[in-house]
Amino acid sequence: MTRDAMLQAQLGRTLDATPFRTIGGRALERYDGKVRDCFIDRARGERIIIVTDRLSAFDAVVGTIPFKGQVLNQLAQFWFDKTSAIAPNHMLRVPDPNVMIARECEPLPVELVMRAYLTGVTSTSIWKAYEAGARTFCGHALPDGMRKNQALPHPILTPSTKAQKGDHDVSVSRDEMLAMGRISPDLLDRAAELAAALFAAGQRHAADRGLILADTKYEIGLDRSRSAGDQLVVIDEIHTPDSSRYWYADDYEARVACGEEPRSLDKEYVRRWLAGDAGWSGDGPPPIMPDEIRVEAARRYIASYEIVTGQTFEPDPRDPIPRIASALDAR
Repeated sequence: MTRDAMLQAQLGRTLDATPFRTIGGRALERYDGKVRDCFIDRARGERIIIVTDRLSAFDAVVGTIPFKGQVLNQLAQFWFDKTSAIAPNHMLRVPDPNVMIARECEPLPVELVMRAYLTGVTSTSIWKAYEAGARTFCGHALPDGMRKNQALPHPILTPSTKAQKGDHDVSVSRDEMLAMGRISPDLLDRAAELAAALFAAGQRHAADRGLILADTKYEIGLDRSRSAGDQLVVIDEIHTPDSSRYWYADDYEARVACGEEPRSLDKEYVRRWLAGDAGWSGDGPPPIMPDEIRVEAARRYIASYEIVTGQTFEPDPRDPIPRIASALDAR
């Protein structure tokens, strides 16, 4: 079966939701995010993360993409392994292509967003702010005369509040985040230092693979089980197409010079379809994604895995619910 035929066949077998009530014969605390369904095992200090095929855009779930969860989970595994010398992370083991078992950590109440380019399509993006005349973004001064998708003078950290499902994240400055009283200056600055180091490493690796890592977001948590008692660790995901903006480097300069969008290797493709052809940017129910959009998005997710890792993506096309149930003894 060709890859395209496999993607078409998988359209009806995407992992949209998980029906499990027990894992290992025990009822665990559960939290469902936009993309991940989490089961928290307090007794073992672990979190069972099931990465679904749901796609989130404009802070809403807009549908499912074939094999997206497998790509995200395995890319996160790749990056957690690769960056473990820079920052510890919560990964313990990966018992299924869609599942990661992690240490349970206390998430910091902030997303660490690193940006190296003036870009974005959402109303709260750095480009939209600049286009509207702003020359300061999250406390960072921006020079006049910049064009969309142009590199910033240097990478900047733009912290973001963590919205509940259905709400929108808000980008703020360091001072604004501290004024909210949710996090101490020491913790924020230590997390920011980790984010900057991870972003620099991600950019170097992306460049080696013919890509540009334009921006990304990190989730940082506190691992209270470590001897220091407040060890910062990377949680959730890292440098995936959901959390990061990847562009092809080979034609970036030429495309930007003539006002075209860079070729992207992330979910920006779906965002552009939603905001453009579908005329939707987060208000009201999302439009239904046509199958051709879902398949093309799947191609791009798989390409991101293969280009970033240098490995061939080997999908598991079996029905995900019974497969995951067997791996986790879930019912």
